Parts: sequence; structure tokens; C-alpha cells
Amino acid sequence: MLTKYLLAIAAVADLVIAALLIGVSGFWFDQDPESMHADTLALAAYAAALVACIAAPVVGLVFIRRGKSVRGLLVAWMPPAGALLALTIPA
Repeated sequence: MLTKYLLAIAAVADLVIAALLIGVSGFWFDQDPESMHADTLALAAYAAALVACIAAPVVGLVFIRRGKSVRGLLVAWMPPAGALLALTIPA
């Protein structure tokens, strides 16, 4: 029962990160003077991060339903852990 609550919290965290990625995408890829005019590699990394944020809770739920609750929680909490790790990288 606790695993489903932890999965729900991870899903909310993943969706918040996905919303944040969508919200700041204009600063990376837009044509405004304030944007970074990011290249193809940044676009690939952005797309991979967005897909990971959306798919991680689904894959975690599949693992939990198959009886592998620890793996499911680890997969579901990977995007928030990766976001925290990305915050430690200097600009």
C-alpha cells in the first residue's frame, strides 16, 4: 500500500518536472533575443528528458504490478533524482 502512495508522489513530481520543461522550452528553442537558440543535441536531450518524465511513472506502475516494487519505485523516482543531480552541475 505504501508503494502505491510513493508511486503517486513520484508521478506528481514527474509531471511537475515535465510541466517545467515545457514551460521553459521557449527560453531554449525560441527565436527571441533572450533565448539560447539551442542546437540539435540540446533538442534531443530535451525530448529524452520529457519522454522520461512522462514514461517513468507508467513503467514504475508496470513493475509494481508485476511484484517488483523496489524496481518500480526506483524507475519512477529517476527523473526527480536526475533533476536534482542536474542542479548540482555548474553553469
